[in-house]
Amino acid sequence: MKRPILYIAITNHGFGHATRTASVAATIQKLCPDVLLIMVTTAPRWLLESYIEGEFIHRPRAFDLGVIQADSLTMDKAATLAKLLDIKKHQNSLIASEVNFIRQNRVDLILADIPFLAPLIAKAANIPCWMMSNFGWDLIYRDWGGEFIAIADWISECYSQCDRLFRLPFHEPMQAFPNITDVGLTGGSARYAADELRADWGITAPQDKTILLTFGGLGLQQIPYENLQNFPDWQFITFDKSAPDFPNLVKIHDNKYRPVDFMAICGRVVSKPGYGTFSEAASLDIPMVTIPRDDFAEASYLLEGITNYNYHQIVTPAEFFAGDWNFLRKLPQPPQQNQQIAKDGNQAIAQAIINQIGSIK
Repeated sequence: MKRPILYIAITNHGFGHATRTASVAATIQKLCPDVLLIMVTTAPRWLLESYIEGEFIHRPRAFDLGVIQADSLTMDKAATLAKLLDIKKHQNSLIASEVNFIRQNRVDLILADIPFLAPLIAKAANIPCWMMSNFGWDLIYRDWGGEFIAIADWISECYSQCDRLFRLPFHEPMQAFPNITDVGLTGGSARYAADELRADWGITAPQDKTILLTFGGLGLQQIPYENLQNFPDWQFITFDKSAPDFPNLVKIHDNKYRPVDFMAICGRVVSKPGYGTFSEAASLDIPMVTIPRDDFAEASYLLEGITNYNYHQIVTPAEFFAGDWNFLRKLPQPPQQNQQIAKDGNQAIAQAIINQIGSIK
């Protein structure tokens, strides 16, 4: 009998899409070790390996770009538009080359987060395309207006060809998708015992004075690290290799560790608005400190979600970048909704995919 083969296409933007999709891929692999995973992304292999423990094929291809950025908060809209127009111009050849690969490798199903050409590739290859996300790129670009409106219309049309969308929490309506299944939070879970982490990294501060600073794969050039000196008896954890050397700043430089591995020993997570970090923190009930983003339409849905379902502090950019970080001495706000948010997104998506590709003979 043929081995089930799953082609997983991931948006070429930062690390957040790669890690949340890799966490679902890892769950699929655990539940059904027979499945061959083809991870189609320009994200580095070490990042995927930090979530997927078993074997997979890494195919470095990009079918979209998200937003061209200098760092986590600075966007280059002109360069983004030029690249999108280039993808539109060459979409037929991009699709054709992947259809050949998919046929040669006898792929059963595409799972995509959330490159807009994936449904067109699947249609041309005559296989289903399922997608997962809390937003579509048409939302982001439409919000920018001008020449981006036509781009957004094109992307909405691509998404309308999708066979099934798993809509993640903290989502926009995603009206372009004809068939929507709502699921719970997705993400990784800690691989190391709390005592082991504290011993290995010399973390001795109590949990409420241990703070994780995480700003995704792009980092954030202007983090005001000097503020950490106002908290000499606290400890801060960062994955930013360019961060300064302070006695109370622990720099994680080993790629086998992920932010989610440290969340459970922290009293708070400080981050830009990002689904992956928000989802993993909310899954562990760790309070979030974050800043609004007015230029990225997904952010308002993320902030609404974290405000409704998690302990949180929303600080202004001025407080974050120019203040003294006194907000850390204040208690987080409780969630505004009483009901709990579902946390079974990995399992729900994985089981649906296994049911689908397991029935293909």
